[in-house]
Amino acid sequence: MADVKKKPNPIDVHVGSRIRLRRNMVGMSQEKLGDNLGITFQQIQKYEKGTNRVGASRLQAISDILQIPVSFFFEGAPGHSEPDGNGFAEAGNANYVVDFLNSTEGLQLNRAFIKIGDPKVRRRVIDLVRALGEMEES
Repeated sequence: MADVKKKPNPIDVHVGSRIRLRRNMVGMSQEKLGDNLGITFQQIQKYEKGTNRVGASRLQAISDILQIPVSFFFEGAPGHSEPDGNGFAEAGNANYVVDFLNSTEGLQLNRAFIKIGDPKVRRRVIDLVRALGEMEES
């Protein structure tokens, strides 16, 4: 009989990616999160990959440490239907945002952008990035 590796449940993978996203957003290492939970950073890695399922009490503890509601971990989850309050929002919008924020560049850009206090400067940065993106399309 061939070795059959069980694929992680898509919900577990999604929850893990949201843990990683939030942990990166607050600038916390896997080791620090593990220390706060009394587990190893390797266990955090397994959670973030979806290899190991996060229990309810552990997920609550993670949400407390990362200062985010538990519902955050399920936003945009596969098979999770949102109420029809999205109007004309782009389908799959949350997925590319999560992917972007999980990237090194996305995280750096987000952290730097948040530090800009002046709304007019923020608007100029958005306009600059939009113009550069349009130049790439040409």
